[in-house]
Amino acid sequence: MRNQGIGSWPRRRARMTPKKVALTCDGRDFTYAELAERVDRLANALRGLGVRRGDRVAYLGANHNSLAETLFALGLLGAVFVPLNHRLTAPELQYILEDSGAELLVCGRSHRHMAEQLKVKRTVVDDEGGEYEKLIASGAPEPIDEEVSLGDLCLIMYTSGTTGRPKGAMLSHGNLTWNTYNLMVDVDLTSSEVTLISAPLFHIAALAQTLLPTLIKGGRSILEASFDVDRTYDLIESERVTIMFGVPAMFNFIAQSPRWETADLSSLRNLLCGGAPVPEPLIRRYQERGLTFLQGYGMTETSPGALFLSAEDSVRKAGTAGVPCFFTDVRVVTADGRDAAPGEPGEVIVQGPNVMLGYWNRPEATAEALRDGWFHSGDIAIKDEEGYARIADRLKDMIISGGENIYPAEVEEVLYGHPAVAECAVIGVPDERWGEVGKAIVVLRPGMSATAEEIIKFFDGRLARYKIPKHVEFVDALPRNGSGKILKHVLRERHG
Repeated sequence: MRNQGIGSWPRRRARMTPKKVALTCDGRDFTYAELAERVDRLANALRGLGVRRGDRVAYLGANHNSLAETLFALGLLGAVFVPLNHRLTAPELQYILEDSGAELLVCGRSHRHMAEQLKVKRTVVDDEGGEYEKLIASGAPEPIDEEVSLGDLCLIMYTSGTTGRPKGAMLSHGNLTWNTYNLMVDVDLTSSEVTLISAPLFHIAALAQTLLPTLIKGGRSILEASFDVDRTYDLIESERVTIMFGVPAMFNFIAQSPRWETADLSSLRNLLCGGAPVPEPLIRRYQERGLTFLQGYGMTETSPGALFLSAEDSVRKAGTAGVPCFFTDVRVVTADGRDAAPGEPGEVIVQGPNVMLGYWNRPEATAEALRDGWFHSGDIAIKDEEGYARIADRLKDMIISGGENIYPAEVEEVLYGHPAVAECAVIGVPDERWGEVGKAIVVLRPGMSATAEEIIKFFDGRLARYKIPKHVEFVDALPRNGSGKILKHVLRERHG
């Protein structure tokens, strides 16, 4: 095959294990042979709609076989996949569509109503009427062998930025391939894996840490539209799930369930956790249950794996994010660029074939993030004497709530539109359920009034629900330094 990208993976896997089940979705099993043919047909059909190399095609919807098929079909064409966070509002989604230049939107049936609010040249809906299935049926079954190299752009995954507008991280076929290799070195995956995927595939961790590695090994992926605690227990027991990924909040909900002590979890070989700092008591609880609980550290820009804590060290080094992945180099550096000594805080910088190409149409942001061949994360870590890193803090003011990234600047931009708000700042505060939630510190305009409930309600329809602050506190003034910059560390001390 001339196609070296991930679009060729279903066909390559089908040559080896055509009759094995690749995907289970909505009660339907797709073998590798069926998946490969559907991807070939979809690629030919999309080509018939005018999709060509480099064109961006967006997908809006929950986890579904149509999402995976669209990703692989675009990979066959050398086109670019743009997964959309279906939790965003219509204006937020519209910005991403316009910024990426996507002219075609493939939409899952669960989000047809949202798709109707978006302006895009053409929409294909996987609905009860069968529009998506008819499109696949219309495509020729012959394989497409477009020349696609590992250096070619595969997908653009949008991540919120400190400017308040999301940036599209450009990930190549090679980025995703090398990340898959890293994961397979760190985790003993087998061809018998039964992988439960209930974390959203529009996030890089679910896509690159579970779906792609399972497929390349010839395992079976169970795609769930959303996470539900009881459904998770049911599937683990009935389907003999061997591996799953989740953010800390998901694993916390599982451990708090009345079924925790008595459920049959004997099939589970590995639990992967990331997307937010993992509390050590949560790790210990799973270990005491006899489960292998693995954590790591990464971000969209690194596809995502950068650090990983292996199974043999998961007890001894619990609470750390581990050491650099096999094909990736990670340094912890001080402000003057030297390597931080053990116990000394420093910024995490990453180098390797899994590091993104840059930000879509953001040359200045790319130059700021990628310096001297290293990606500068903006996150603070402390290494111990053996080189194991513990993520300590963030240079940026990002809030991580239930595994979702929230950037205060984006929230503040909306809040400044409230007629009664003179000044505001958003910080993260601890939350037992979500780990961290937003809190808005507000200065009202003279002579005007507003309640906390009114402030929170103002966000409805303007921001995704998870981004909306859960708490509001009113103050007379915000603390600032000599240059006028708001001192958020002071706010955290006073109001956090």
